[in-house]
Amino acid sequence: MKRWTGVAALALGSLLLSGCGGGDPTPQASGGALSGTIKFQTWNLKNDKFTPYFTELIAAFEKEHAGTKITWVDQPAEGYQDKLSADAAAGALPDVVDMGPEAAYTLAQAGVLLDLSKADPQAKSLYLDKAWEAMTFSGLGGGTFGYPWYLNTGPSFFNTALFKKCGLDPAKLPATYDELFSQAETMAKKCSDVSMIARMPVIEMFGEAGVPLMDAAGKKFTYNDAKGVELVERFRKLYAGKGLTQESLNNLQTKEVEEFKAGRLAYLSGSSYTLNDLKETAPDIYKALGIGPRISTAAPNMYIESLVVNATGKNQPLATAFAKYVTNAANQLAFAKKASVFPSSAGSMDDEYFTKDDGDPATKTRLESAAQVKKAVVWWPPAFSGSADADTLREQIAQALLGKKSVQQALDESVKYSNDRLASHG
Repeated sequence: MKRWTGVAALALGSLLLSGCGGGDPTPQASGGALSGTIKFQTWNLKNDKFTPYFTELIAAFEKEHAGTKITWVDQPAEGYQDKLSADAAAGALPDVVDMGPEAAYTLAQAGVLLDLSKADPQAKSLYLDKAWEAMTFSGLGGGTFGYPWYLNTGPSFFNTALFKKCGLDPAKLPATYDELFSQAETMAKKCSDVSMIARMPVIEMFGEAGVPLMDAAGKKFTYNDAKGVELVERFRKLYAGKGLTQESLNNLQTKEVEEFKAGRLAYLSGSSYTLNDLKETAPDIYKALGIGPRISTAAPNMYIESLVVNATGKNQPLATAFAKYVTNAANQLAFAKKASVFPSSAGSMDDEYFTKDDGDPATKTRLESAAQVKKAVVWWPPAFSGSADADTLREQIAQALLGKKSVQQALDESVKYSNDRLASHG
């Protein structure tokens, strides 16, 4: 997931100020022959694996539309959000840009992104309903601010060797949060050197647990209700029973993966990519791997990347046409096969690549994840800031686990922070 930090927050301040009080920031796409040049930006995708795909994709588009030129640029993973925000504030955002809902929400709030519900409403039928909805922001008047691109979700991975070591049955992997916490408590009693869980609940987990995250208008956060408190109370109880380490109070996902690879963690939520990564970088863990469905009470979580169109760009027709070309069914399917992700284009998930089992473990994981996509939800609210709201939520929960405040008080304060921040940017 992509997060806003540091420089991005400073640049965003001037961007929001410059975006207030202006006219309609979403010029309409127009028909006719395409011509001219646009800049297309991806996020950490220019490498040996993906460069040939994008080079051929762009060449095919330019051949089909003589007189057009697509300039492809790629930004490294580190500091991507800072770069997006700074470029937008400086009026230098590329014409078509790869980003997720959180980044898109922030830039759309400042009037920088094309509203496709106005500029290209017929495009809705080309994508999965839930993918289109993920880029449609109720908090911004119901506008849609990105062509859905690729999706990612995945199963739960378990270290069955640790299950055996710590008195658990590897044939009975947890599938619900109740089972997960129950088995985590047993593991804590039987083993002091390993744990089931390695970090605090994140906002997606609240959604998966059936906690209502926001009101219907997308204007207020609501994850401090009874179900939210119940979820965090399970973490508090687990921490009190030494089922969570002190380090886990501040761990991020990268640390969680490291702990799993090191054989000190029994449970990890992942994706199809995770399976390949474990096979290549942690072969001993891979040999003891148990795979189950993603743990959820409501619907499982998924993530989405989209291609947004710069509302201030000078060649809207070419930008929208190219963004739709990259995200059409054929091109999404080809990219999904290469990148171990899932297409958001309508009908693409019916391809036998996502439905036909050949007995290979990687295929089984892909098929299970593909079936999960059909019921999964992008739980991360686009208005929920990674550098502000997510950090505050983690810090407040940590204080509750340390006994410095009640769980209810911690969630109330986190929700108040999120709502105050949202209101100040409204």
